[in-house]
Amino acid sequence: MTVPEIDPFHTVTLSTLAHRLAAEGRSIIHMEFGQPSTSAPKAAVARAHHVLDTDPMGYWESDPLKERIARHYAESYGVAVTPGQITLTAGASVALVLALTSCFVPGMRVALARPGYVAYRNTLRALHMQPVEIACGESVRFQLTAEAVAALSPAPDGLIVASPANPTGTILSAEELSAIVEVCRTRGIRIISDEIYHGLSFGEPTHSVLEYDDDALVVNSFSKYFSMAPWRLGWLVTPEDRVDAVKARMGNLFLTPSSLSQHAALVAFECRDELDGHLETYRHNRDLLLEALPVWGLRHIAPPDGAFYIYADIGHLTDDSLAFCTRLLEETGVATAPGIDFDPVDGKHFIRFSFAASTDRVREAIRRMTPWFIERAAESKAP
Repeated sequence: MTVPEIDPFHTVTLSTLAHRLAAEGRSIIHMEFGQPSTSAPKAAVARAHHVLDTDPMGYWESDPLKERIARHYAESYGVAVTPGQITLTAGASVALVLALTSCFVPGMRVALARPGYVAYRNTLRALHMQPVEIACGESVRFQLTAEAVAALSPAPDGLIVASPANPTGTILSAEELSAIVEVCRTRGIRIISDEIYHGLSFGEPTHSVLEYDDDALVVNSFSKYFSMAPWRLGWLVTPEDRVDAVKARMGNLFLTPSSLSQHAALVAFECRDELDGHLETYRHNRDLLLEALPVWGLRHIAPPDGAFYIYADIGHLTDDSLAFCTRLLEETGVATAPGIDFDPVDGKHFIRFSFAASTDRVREAIRRMTPWFIERAAESKAP
């Protein structure tokens, strides 16, 4: 067996260029990552300061935090989860590795939506598993459908579901999610649900897969709704039959997540008013971009139901989204994400904007990009 090749994360390369330009004195606006511009809740930061001053800490997995997360599932989804089913991790990326390695072995096939988060595909490959990408276009809101999962032949061993999704922000309805679960149950497909954007919805609340399938594994994180991306803390909810496998892998591969982050996260759960205020900022930023996009000639987008992304078709302007985003950065100072990261087939015609930045930065980005896109449209029409 050879070492698998995986694709680079092109957005990271663009972000590195953005930081280099900033170091040279350029004014840069970061819209390339789904990283809130806000800090952790004030009370969580205060708790962290107190712990730093009073506790030497060490390797630790917080029972009170696991109990609070279990209560969160009961309060938010009406689902009974025990603290023992929860494993705290150093971010959602670790939770994904634990989920995959505790359920599947090299060679197994795991299906996922295309477009989808770049790390799904590449993590599967790095673990010698086979990603089975399901093309999800504009007609199905760039999301999985039960019909598409049922049509896979042969049935995959697993399925990764994301709602709200990255890069699109689209949300699965309760009916569609339930139908997907039923197809997977009938066909013996294990579900891993990435729910890190829960809490960031601009319409109806998002539904957890655990409402319909208690055999699923759920990945979540404090990075998005809780505005704690730099704290690198996530969790994995595991069905009872895989708990021991997950705990063994966590202890051997990763030990524990940051003790300091766990102390802060427990307090963050009680800061809902502050965190919901961030959601209103994202809603406003989303509205600003939705108003600007038609002016730029970008009329084919995924409906941004949640998260903080807009995935837009730029096929009339380019067939090389990486080069397009690089030029946009160099000429306007606005960093974005090329669609090729999320879709290796059709992503060359797409761009992702993150509106997790502060509103003043989003306004400035729109001011810079408006004439730039108008010029690109004129170039594309020139004989």
